Amino acid sequence: MALKADCWIRRMALEHKLIDPFCDHQERVNNGKKIISYGLSSYGYDVRCANEFKIFTNINSAFVDPKNFDPASFVDVKNDVCIIPPNSFVLARTIEHFRIPRNILTICLGKSTYARCGIIVNVTPLEPEWEGHVTLEFSNTTNLPAKIYANEGVAQVIFLEADEVCEVSYKDRGGKYQGQTGVTLPKA
Repeated sequence: MALKADCWIRRMALEHKLIDPFCDHQERVNNGKKIISYGLSSYGYDVRCANEFKIFTNINSAFVDPKNFDPASFVDVKNDVCIIPPNSFVLARTIEHFRIPRNILTICLGKSTYARCGIIVNVTPLEPEWEGHVTLEFSNTTNLPAKIYANEGVAQVIFLEADEVCEVSYKDRGGKYQGQTGVTLPKA
């Protein structure tokens, strides 16, 4: 597999809506204010977080069960800033919608600005022919409340191209997260 460079990402975004909306450069300022950068980078794309958050809470003393997840374990918040409680996590989604080609796999890594504050961004790989908004998980590993910002960069998507197209894509398998919009909870 080869890492895909910015010229390929730009072409795919413009011709095939690989990333929508697409920013063809690193944006570092918004309305005169410094922001955590987003947009096209040398070998990837820095995604932004939308302003829709699901903050994990355990007010109901529930168990976390990936096969039977209780949506009541979250408090929904719509805001430009989200406070993650100490040693807890928040789900969010990207502003960007992705359409991954059949010969591409992506890996998503959190931005160092957040990592250096003890905020870990977790995203699973985007498989060939997966499409949708990416659900993001932010873990606050500190014992203090932590802040994340909507409409700013949170993670980088790296594109890897295979020598051949896959036999069975995520779309072919009827993947359960195909076409997701909004913040998507776990599905069994």
